[in-house]
Parts: sequence; structure tokens; C-alpha cells
Amino acid sequence: MVLPQEVVASINKFLPDAQVLVEDLNGGGDHLQVNVVSSAFAGLSKVQQHQIVYKALHKELASEAIHALALKTSTP
Repeated sequence: MVLPQEVVASINKFLPDAQVLVEDLNGGGDHLQVNVVSSAFAGLSKVQQHQIVYKALHKELASEAIHALALKTSTP
């Protein structure tokens, strides 16, 4: 389980300008919907954008604190 504010903090370490919205899909804190909006995504493919977010959440994903992640990324 991971708290939404921990997810936001982890992403903001990699993407300081990011607007991050975290939704707990099952109430257990391990199935999350995360929406990330950042100017750093400009010119990048969706795969590249998602790779940045996965890198930011590597610790949480590796420990399985996040079991399932539905991810949406975009630019402002």
C-alpha cells in the first residue's frame, strides 16, 4: 500500500512541474489510477512519457506497494 501523497511526491521528484492526480481504485492503496500533466512530456511519445513515470515510481512498483497502475499522461 502506498499513500496518494507519496505517489505525488515521487513523481514530483522527477517532474517538478507535474500536476498529479491519484485515484485509489479499490480502496486498498495498491491499485491506482494516476494522471500526470507535465510540460516535460512535450515532444515525447506516450511510451516515453510512461517510462518517465515508471522510473519515478520504480521503488513502489518493485516492492509491489503498487500492484496495478493505470496511467494517463499529457502536456498542459
